[in-house]
Amino acid sequence: MKYTSFIAALFTILLLSGCGYNNKTTSIKNGNLMVKVDANMHTAVQAAEKLAQPVSTGNTPSEYLVADNKTISDFKLTSSSEKAIDDKIGRGKLYEFVGNYERNGIKLEKYLTIKIYSDFPGMALFDVSYVNKGGSTLSIKKWGNNNYRIRQNNDTVFWSFQGQSTEARADWILPVEQGFYQRNYMGMNNSDYGGGIPVSDVWRRDIGLAVGHTSLHPELLSIPVKMDNPSFADVAVEKSFKEAYELKPGAGLSTPETFVMLHHGDAFNALREFSQLMVKKGVKLTKSPASAYEPVWCAWGYERKFTEAEVIGTLPKVKELGIKWAVIDDGYQIGEGDWNVNPKRFPQGNAMMKQLVSKIHENGLKAKLWWAPLALDPCTPLWNNHYHDILLFNEDTSPRFITWWDAYYMSPLSGLTYSETEKVLNMFFDQWGFDGLKMDGQHQNDVPPDYNWKINNDNPESAPQKLPEFFETVYKKGMAKNKDAVIENCPCGCCINYYNLQGMNQAVSSDPVSSWQIRLKGKVYHALNPNLAYYGDHVELSDNGSDFASSFGVGAVLGTKFTWPKDNPYAEGSYLLTPEKEKVWKKWFGLYNKMQLSKGTCLGGLYDIGFDKPETHVIKKDGVLYYAFYADNWKGDIVLKGVDKNKSYKVYNYVDSVKIATLKPGENTIHVSFKKNLLISVR
Repeated sequence: MKYTSFIAALFTILLLSGCGYNNKTTSIKNGNLMVKVDANMHTAVQAAEKLAQPVSTGNTPSEYLVADNKTISDFKLTSSSEKAIDDKIGRGKLYEFVGNYERNGIKLEKYLTIKIYSDFPGMALFDVSYVNKGGSTLSIKKWGNNNYRIRQNNDTVFWSFQGQSTEARADWILPVEQGFYQRNYMGMNNSDYGGGIPVSDVWRRDIGLAVGHTSLHPELLSIPVKMDNPSFADVAVEKSFKEAYELKPGAGLSTPETFVMLHHGDAFNALREFSQLMVKKGVKLTKSPASAYEPVWCAWGYERKFTEAEVIGTLPKVKELGIKWAVIDDGYQIGEGDWNVNPKRFPQGNAMMKQLVSKIHENGLKAKLWWAPLALDPCTPLWNNHYHDILLFNEDTSPRFITWWDAYYMSPLSGLTYSETEKVLNMFFDQWGFDGLKMDGQHQNDVPPDYNWKINNDNPESAPQKLPEFFETVYKKGMAKNKDAVIENCPCGCCINYYNLQGMNQAVSSDPVSSWQIRLKGKVYHALNPNLAYYGDHVELSDNGSDFASSFGVGAVLGTKFTWPKDNPYAEGSYLLTPEKEKVWKKWFGLYNKMQLSKGTCLGGLYDIGFDKPETHVIKKDGVLYYAFYADNWKGDIVLKGVDKNKSYKVYNYVDSVKIATLKPGENTIHVSFKKNLLISVR
């Protein structure tokens, strides 16, 4: 009996020593998030709360390499440790894991660091690196991090946020059903389209799972979402190498820092926490001046062949409607990259633009100018004189074409790009007297790698990485010239490059293809930067060309491109402000100036934009809750989330000045019917 007990005790000691890693599982808890790392360095993501259905499918090879056409994901855990940390992000814990892989002549060591912070419950940050311990070079074709499967609950659909940009100009928030796949590549996806927000978020009614990267500059990687099976969806962060990454003996490969996050509600909560973390890490988000919240009229209704007389003739009507900004749009310039006025259109040259700005100011309005930065037309002086000093080159040394403008990319790596841009800004602000900029074009959301060896310092990928620095420079110079300047970034149809937010103080729905896009984009921008003004773009781009309610209800700045008293005969469309339309326009702009909901706080976490019906958005301003409901047809009860159960409230349809209900303490439900939208105040 004593001998048997000794053997059992010895076995236990061995199990708890070096041999114990064969069965070791480390549990890491941060708020509701549980991450478990097993002996193969596979991880499982679980929720600390009790759910009807687990979040994920259990331990999976969440980090992996594809080397020499083999997927390498099983690393035998050899050591692990834990320690407290206190850095610029805050207080937390750091877990380190080391493991090795040895098979078929391949020897690799894997290092995994997982960090959690008390200020960011629900999130875990991953640093992953590999070292080639073998004697042969490995050809790495791909790596993947945070590869998880989120299980379906009782629904047949997930909802998701996916931050890629393509020429499809698709929705950023969309349902995910069986058969779905989207790559979500953060580099260039089409000739002019690329970049985005480096987060993919998939959620069900009770919980959501988001992954992404937290690098301080753009990374050329993908954050795919797919659903091959009705029972779960897959998310991951991954990079595929165009040419194999040659990992030599003794050398290492490190991936950018990535993350996994659990959250409740829709993507608003995940994006808000992601962006707050990025600010802690060093991203410098801007705060909009009061001028960025003022309503906008744009001369684009007259299109490229507008005349000075048309613009000046419309200004009194713009002022009468209570609009504060007038925008001179595309068509004034000689060409992209030569921003002097076209003498065929303006015979007296640049002096005529200065006079036009003076007319705008005389009408009590502020003046904003359209501009397509980084675009350069052939045969302009810069093209003729500085071709190799300023252009961004493809790998075959041809200049990179911008399809939309029939122009070419100026490189954000070129010092000449910066110096010439400064000259242009001096002309816009100092000589012409403009108060703000409308930076326009999907091409400005991202750039491809620059193979112009004269300016890229042997690192082509530094071009997309440094693009945000260009816009930050433009922003700082503009604000130095006018502390109330509005610097709008309109990346037509793109999901905004998150890093470009550092170089703008007015976001815009940027050519929405539906009112739904105006609303969902507003929710995303409010999540990323609550101090950033969001402009709903021209109302003429909304459903039926007149859906002011979609911008108004989500706290967006109102805008229009009406023509008056007649259209430009050369314009493709008619945007004439008829007497009937004028009544509608006057009502909404008057209401906007009176209420200024765009200066309120978006309570985007109250309602799930995918699962809650009707679609609901809430703005809080001066202690009053403003609810906006959207549906084709609705008749039924609506729960007013966010009201204090100890208070009574009066509910008004503030658009039509009609009292709807009185809520006693403890009541939070109203019965309503409406078509398209209902905007109410609860006070």
